Amino acid sequence: MKHETASLNTKKALAESLKKLMRQKNISKITISEIVADCGVNRKTFYYHFQDVYMLLKWLFENEAIEIVKQFNLMVDYEEAIIFIMDYIEDNDYIISCAYDGIGREEMKHFFVADFNEIVYSVIDGAEKEFGKSLSAEYKDFLCSFYTEALAGTLINWIKNREERNRRQVTEYLVKTIKESLSGILERA
Repeated sequence: MKHETASLNTKKALAESLKKLMRQKNISKITISEIVADCGVNRKTFYYHFQDVYMLLKWLFENEAIEIVKQFNLMVDYEEAIIFIMDYIEDNDYIISCAYDGIGREEMKHFFVADFNEIVYSVIDGAEKEFGKSLSAEYKDFLCSFYTEALAGTLINWIKNREERNRRQVTEYLVKTIKESLSGILERA
C-alpha cells in the first residue's frame, strides 16, 4: 500500500509541474527535463510512470475530472456530471487551451471519447434498467459511440467558443437531448 501511495503522490507532483509549465508555454514545447526539474524527480521516475508528456496530460485529465464524474450516479445525476465537467473546463481554462493548441481538436476529442465512453455506457445501462427494456449489444455500442462523439464534440466546441455559447443553455440542451432521445428509444424498444 505504501508503494501505491508513493506512486500516486509522484504522479500528482508530475501533474502539478506540468500544469505549472502549461501556464508558461504550449504543451508541445514542454520537455520531460523541465517537468522533472520542477518537481525534483529524475527522468527514470518520470518514465516509470508515463511514456511521454501526453500520457501525463491524459492521466491529469482522468484523475482530476473523469474519475470524479464516474462517482456520480449517472442515471440520476448526469446533469450534475456535465456541470462538473464544465466547471473543470472553466477552472482549468489555461490547461485545456494549452492542450487544445498543442495537440489539436481531433486528439483532444480522442481524450474525451476514450474516457466518456465508459460513462455513457453506464447511463445507457441505467436507462435500460429504469425502463425494464433491453437493447441489442450492437445497438448499445452504436448509441454509446453516438452520444460519446456528440458530447465530446459539443464540449470541444464550447471550449473554443465560450463567448458565443451560453454555458447554461449548452448544459440544458445536452441533458434534454440525452434524456429525451434515450427515453424515446427505450420506450419503443
